[in-house]
Amino acid sequence: QLQASGGGLVQPGGSLRLSCAASGDTLDDYGIGWFRQAPGKEREWISCVSSPSRSDGFTYYSDSVKGRFTISRDNAKNTVYLQMSSLKPEDAAVYYCAADLRTLICAQWKLSGPKAGFGSWGQGTLVTVSS
Repeated sequence: QLQASGGGLVQPGGSLRLSCAASGDTLDDYGIGWFRQAPGKEREWISCVSSPSRSDGFTYYSDSVKGRFTISRDNAKNTVYLQMSSLKPEDAAVYYCAADLRTLICAQWKLSGPKAGFGSWGQGTLVTVSS
């Protein structure tokens, strides 16, 4: 079971770090993706880190967040982080993490977004960007 946390209110230009923690499974075996959904908009894929044990451990970003967001793993804590910097009002959304065992899931999410499906989906965390 996945749980996203770390959301909150931040001013434009500020930073937040989101966490995706799992209970029961070792996240090391999974590709972990971050998605977001703003009110009235479709769910959007934004980042992924592939499994270091089943794939190459590489990171992937959508054009909308590349250069501002960083995804990383802490295997000791069984947690994946999304460090968000230079936040903009358009980054405001509910952020979700997802996990999948498919070896190429990051490439699939980058290509097809949520339509690629997912193995597990966590409860979201709200990020508000406002002055």
